Amino acid sequence: MTRRPNDLKLLVLALAMAAGFSLTGRAAVAADTQTLTVAGGCFWCVEADFEKVPGVQEVVSGYTGGTTQNPTYKQVTGGRTGHYEAVQITFDADKVSRETLLAMFLRSVDPTDAGGQFCDRGDSYRTAIFVSDTAEKGLAQAAVTQAQKDLGQSIVTPVLPAAQFYLAEDYHQDYYKGDNRVLTRFGPIKQSDAYKRYREGCGRDQRVRQLWGDQAPFAGG
Repeated sequence: MTRRPNDLKLLVLALAMAAGFSLTGRAAVAADTQTLTVAGGCFWCVEADFEKVPGVQEVVSGYTGGTTQNPTYKQVTGGRTGHYEAVQITFDADKVSRETLLAMFLRSVDPTDAGGQFCDRGDSYRTAIFVSDTAEKGLAQAAVTQAQKDLGQSIVTPVLPAAQFYLAEDYHQDYYKGDNRVLTRFGPIKQSDAYKRYREGCGRDQRVRQLWGDQAPFAGG
């Protein structure tokens, strides 16, 4: 049977589309994208730390674990919502494992402190790991057990059921590298500089180094 030119064009187009869908399907299967939600005190610092990790695709700051819907930063830090300052880490599990991220998280905070983190006090600054199923819970509990063994002190960081995660206000996202000028007790300075002064003044890295020594993955900020 003789094919008309238009028929041949349609056949070629169909084959090309099929090949494209096949490649897309293989790529989708190959990319094992997962999320990990943790609370480690100031979310600016946790976001800044984990965005450096190879295999991590995105880190966003937000609020979770409480009862207030669509909370604001002022509400959360005021202690009336039950929410934690938290981050949601999106990562490629083929490049970095959940176990590795959990180990890094526990060694980037003071998991012995039940009252907050470093200079930030109050419930919203407590540490926590949030899990969505029994498999994630098992990995988180194993990470806590190993960290406690390595540290030689009791760890109070709880493993909690995942709850609604609310994105923090836009100005909190990537705060550590912002170029806007903000008013601080040092006067108006660039946001990224304000972050560095805050982190140093809060004693985060000093305390993490004191606790974890060479195991601390980010101390030095």
